[in-house]
Amino acid sequence: MSIIATRGLGKQFPGVLALDELTIDIEPGVVGLVGANGAGKSTLIKILLGLLEPSRGQASVLGLDTVRESVKIRELVGYMPEHDCLPPDLSATEFIVHMARVSGLPATAARERSADTLRHVGLYEERYRPIGGYSTGMRQRVKLAQALVHDPKLVFLDEPTNGLDPAGREEMLALIKRIGGQFGISVLVTSHLLGELERVADHLVIIDGGRLLRSQAVATFTQASGVLAVEVEEDLDKLGHRLVEAGLRVHPDGRLLLIDIAGETTYDVVRDSVADLGLALVRMENRRHRIEEVFSA
Repeated sequence: MSIIATRGLGKQFPGVLALDELTIDIEPGVVGLVGANGAGKSTLIKILLGLLEPSRGQASVLGLDTVRESVKIRELVGYMPEHDCLPPDLSATEFIVHMARVSGLPATAARERSADTLRHVGLYEERYRPIGGYSTGMRQRVKLAQALVHDPKLVFLDEPTNGLDPAGREEMLALIKRIGGQFGISVLVTSHLLGELERVADHLVIIDGGRLLRSQAVATFTQASGVLAVEVEEDLDKLGHRLVEAGLRVHPDGRLLLIDIAGETTYDVVRDSVADLGLALVRMENRRHRIEEVFSA
């Protein structure tokens, strides 16, 4: 069963069409929602949570209608908003326990779940410090913890790596993979950075200007392209000339030669040419499609 489904979904703001006839079906797993800033990602999440009503069309989450059953949806779903919304004077423990109680957990269960969740996101040792003294990365982890504390079936993560340095981004992406894998919770994560979602998502939904561009598994986006990428330490031009003389189609690309694969013999020709010229081979691999190509196609 689809965890999220929309049919002809549209949202019109004064002077702005945020979503335009959006029809998608999303299966369980880690799903990346990709689009540039202003593409309609946050608007879609707010509609799915029942915080906004669509101008037309319909949507469902976990089989529940987003207009008629929005309260039930919010009981079953966790939400990590993009904007900073944390009380600076509370400790992480106080805040997460409060959010657990708001979600309906009894006091004892709320304290236990809060401790476990803060441990999972890497804040256990810092759990009694006021949130106002936290770094950006720590604050993002608090937002993630409050989305997970009530053990939801699905979490919406809106731009979870915003404002993080490279190390913080890596840690957040690793946490997202754990949520979908180890915890078994389905995830809808938004980002305008395609490379991040390619690494953590099973499926990608790409929207632009409120319209659906593509919805398919990551593996099919990045399948082999029929091009062989070859890198040598030096004399790349010399290798390129030799391969052209051998009848191959060759396209220089920075430090690489991109070679159209004409059959199994292509690999033999490249290998023999590199050996004959006495070159040091750095790599030879099938080039895979990049998700960015969707926007330039």
